[in-house]
Amino acid sequence: MGMIDVSNDTLIRKAPRILIVDDDPAMQRLIAECINGHNMRAILASNGQAMFRAIAAREPDLIILDLHLGTDDGLDLLRNLRTRSVVPVILITGHRREEIDRIIGLELGADDYITKPFSLRELLARSRALLRRRSMDTLHPVRREEQRYAFLGWQFDQRARQLTSPTGETITITKGEFALLSAFVTAPRRPLSREHLLQATRVHEDVYDRSIDVQILRLRRKLEIDASNPQLIRTERGVGYIFDADVQLI
Repeated sequence: MGMIDVSNDTLIRKAPRILIVDDDPAMQRLIAECINGHNMRAILASNGQAMFRAIAAREPDLIILDLHLGTDDGLDLLRNLRTRSVVPVILITGHRREEIDRIIGLELGADDYITKPFSLRELLARSRALLRRRSMDTLHPVRREEQRYAFLGWQFDQRARQLTSPTGETITITKGEFALLSAFVTAPRRPLSREHLLQATRVHEDVYDRSIDVQILRLRRKLEIDASNPQLIRTERGVGYIFDADVQLI
């Protein structure tokens, strides 16, 4: 399924595997040729069924997902994916005016997006940035004592990686949201700079990095009564963010 010479088994095993999900054969070919030409391996899927079949066979290191796949809705595929995997995802959106799709995609757990028409050089740079971040997460995991916390009726169990609402509902959180909430509950009512949160969540800032802003938005959507008027995760102008709640160990 990948578009490379499979005779060199050593190189294949070491090369990051990029799953390209796009129903346009010409676009698939362009992206795959770019990926394969830069020490990575392109795997191709033209629809949701092929995408999940490829993931089941072996999870890729990165997914490049076009939001518009004929009969498949890319946002639905992303939502389904995030119930089973935290693999990094770059969305391809069709038009610059489709801001709502980009916002929803980021809230559903996408890590980045790029808008058509785009340069292959930019897509390659964004892919490399996400692969570097994933590699550093693997080589240098954040070490912290796992605890159970309670705040405003919520319970956050780090060991079980579980967030429970005041009504007893289990709330699904991504790896990034877990790391960000962990940083907040260990420093309640203390202003935390964006740089501190970048370090705490093992996200390293570069020209393509939007992650902290995205994670804050996602976490507010899950924790706040009104995410547009946040009372729990408040912005401290000129400083960063503050988790405005009393937090207890349980």
